[in-house]
Amino acid sequence: MPTKTLIAAALALSPGAAQPLPSVSATTTYHRVTIDGVGIFYREAGPRDAPTILLLHGYPSSSRQWDPLLPLLADRYHLIAPDYPGFGQSDAPSPAQYTYTFDTLARTMEGLVTHLGIDRYTLFLQDYGGPVGFRMAMAHPERVSALIIQNANAYVEGLGRKWEGIARYWADPEGHPEQVDAFTSFEGARQRHLGTSPNPERYNPDTWTDEYAILARPGAREIQAALLYDYRTNVASYPAWQAWMRNHPRPTLVLWGRYDPSFLVPGAEGYRRDIPEAELHILEAGHFALDEATDAVAGLTREFLARHMAASGSAPRTPR
Repeated sequence: MPTKTLIAAALALSPGAAQPLPSVSATTTYHRVTIDGVGIFYREAGPRDAPTILLLHGYPSSSRQWDPLLPLLADRYHLIAPDYPGFGQSDAPSPAQYTYTFDTLARTMEGLVTHLGIDRYTLFLQDYGGPVGFRMAMAHPERVSALIIQNANAYVEGLGRKWEGIARYWADPEGHPEQVDAFTSFEGARQRHLGTSPNPERYNPDTWTDEYAILARPGAREIQAALLYDYRTNVASYPAWQAWMRNHPRPTLVLWGRYDPSFLVPGAEGYRRDIPEAELHILEAGHFALDEATDAVAGLTREFLARHMAASGSAPRTPR
C-alpha cells in the first residue's frame, strides 16, 4: 500500500485525530516587478480569483518567513508575500537613492498591489508588517477586508525592555551606534527567533544564518540604521492606528507568540480595547510564530477566514 494511503488510513482510525491541512505547495510561484524604479520580489500562491491575503513580513526576515504557511492556505486563498526594498530578494538601493522610511515602504507596497490589480485584501501583519500595513490601511481603508496580526505591535505597553536602548538611539543616533550594531548582529538575528522559548530545539538555525547573510551585505547596515531611526515614527503613530481601528472596524485575528521579549503579550491584549470583537490567541511560540507553531497559525487563520471572508469578499482584479 502506498505510504500516503497508509498515513490517511492511520489518521482515519485514530480517535479524535486532527485531519491534516491540505498542501498545495506546487502552486507557489516567484516574481519580480519594478515599482517606482525599484525591483520588488514577491511570492504568489493560490488561485487569482480567490480572496487575496497580503502577507507583510518582519525584520530582519523577508517573504521567505511565510513559506511554511503559503501551502496551507493556497487551496482557498490568493496569497501575495512581497519583500520590501532592502530585504530578501528585492533591490536594495542605497539610502541616497531610496528613502528608507516606513512611509516609503508603504507607498512601494501600495504601488505593488496597484500594479497587480488587487483592489481588496486581508492584511496579514508581522513585526515590520504592522507599520507598513497600518499606513496602507489608513491610506486606503476601502481595500482592507480583515486584519490578521502576529506580533505586530501597536501599543506602548507591548514594547519590551530593549526599546529603552533604542529610544536612546532615536534621541542621539550618532552617540549610540552600539544599538545599530546589536540590531544588525548575528546574535540579534538569532535571539529574535529564539526569544525566551523553552523549546530551542524546534528552531532551524538556517533561518537566522540566512537572515544575517542579508544583513551583512554591503550597504545593509546603513539601510537598517535608517529604518531603525524611523521606527520612532511608528510609536508616535500608535494613537492614530488605534483610532483607525476604532473608526474602521474589521474582522481581526490576533496571534501572539508569548516568548517574544521584543513585543510583549500586553501589546496583543491592547487590540481588544480598540476592536472589542477581535479574536485573540496567545501561542506557545516566539516573535516569528511560524517557527514553532505553524499548525496553530494555519489552523486558526483558516478557521477565522472561513467565517469572515464570505461576508467580506474580494473585489475583482484586473487581469495581468
